[in-house]
Amino acid sequence: MKIHDILFIGAGASALMAASHLEGHDVALVDTNPKIGAKLLISGGGKCNLTNRFATSENYLGDASFIAPVLSSFDASATLSFVKKHRLSLEERSHGQIFCANSAKELVSIFGRLTSYCTFYLSTKVLHVKKNEHFVIQTDKGEIYARKVVVASGGLSYASIGASDIGYKIAEHFGHTIVSPSPALVGLTLQKEQFWMKELSGIALPVTLHVEGKSFSENLLFAHKGISGPVVLSGSLYWKKGNITIDFLPHIKNMDTLFKQQSKKQIITALGLPRRLIKAFLDAGGMEDKVLSKLTAQERETLCSLKAYTFAPAGNFGYTKAEVTRGGVCTDEINPLSFESTKCKDLYFIGEVLDVTGELGGFNFQWAFASASLLAKAIF
Repeated sequence: MKIHDILFIGAGASALMAASHLEGHDVALVDTNPKIGAKLLISGGGKCNLTNRFATSENYLGDASFIAPVLSSFDASATLSFVKKHRLSLEERSHGQIFCANSAKELVSIFGRLTSYCTFYLSTKVLHVKKNEHFVIQTDKGEIYARKVVVASGGLSYASIGASDIGYKIAEHFGHTIVSPSPALVGLTLQKEQFWMKELSGIALPVTLHVEGKSFSENLLFAHKGISGPVVLSGSLYWKKGNITIDFLPHIKNMDTLFKQQSKKQIITALGLPRRLIKAFLDAGGMEDKVLSKLTAQERETLCSLKAYTFAPAGNFGYTKAEVTRGGVCTDEINPLSFESTKCKDLYFIGEVLDVTGELGGFNFQWAFASASLLAKAIF
């Protein structure tokens, strides 16, 4: 009976990074997909936003005292050094986002070479894990045995590439607390009062969004279901229930000054927003387009609301549209130096399965790589 030194449940970013540092040991990876790195391949429009130059614990939802030392031990510069060593061409975009210059296939190919010594159980679904003198991993293709198990199965987003709750089930079986999972980095749906926005599908514009003490300035995209775009996806990480506030006029510092300086212009011209947006907003408020000098006090107040348009979203687009999963295995029950479970010896959790979730822009892959690197150094 073959007993692997380590078995990774998952063959995504965190498992591949960790395994790439463990040559010399008997390492195995099991994944429901027929190929490794499925999420790496489809993320970032096929170019994979693999890290963010400015990543700190402030970019994550979770226990900052747990997150910060991990990011310090393997920061964005370490990720960049790692991939540059293997001659991956990179492209830097706004806000410190680093992408593969050509294709995420190149990154996955690097991991493929570095883990060529491993045993892979692909197109294989893990059903259950138990522990006797060693771990017994029950799959839909039989049992696999290992001395150590690393759960790197990710969250519930991207069911199309095999996402499942197996990581949470394993954690619960061994006595771990699960912080309730929910979709994150996802579009938000609208209440009836905001249905005027549904007429604007396809329009994108820069805004500033405020939610739970956080602010984001990026593009908002109006969609059939509600609102999306980078600014909404990042904001959704922190939204649970209650209000968000959107500044649709970040280019205008003072509305009173606008009313004075642009007094002879029509509303649609003066505000500098897409005409369809202004028309839909005015129609929803029962207003007509007119020159600013003829606005009533109430009409001025209505227009000023575009600087701080506050409402409570109805919900979100769900896991099928979510980039990541918020919540997961409680980090209070994980050794921050090794990622070993405090409930079960030789059981580890890394990456997205933990209750650590980053904003949009490469932060989640950076967490996957950082947690994996720390684990690889500590596991033996």
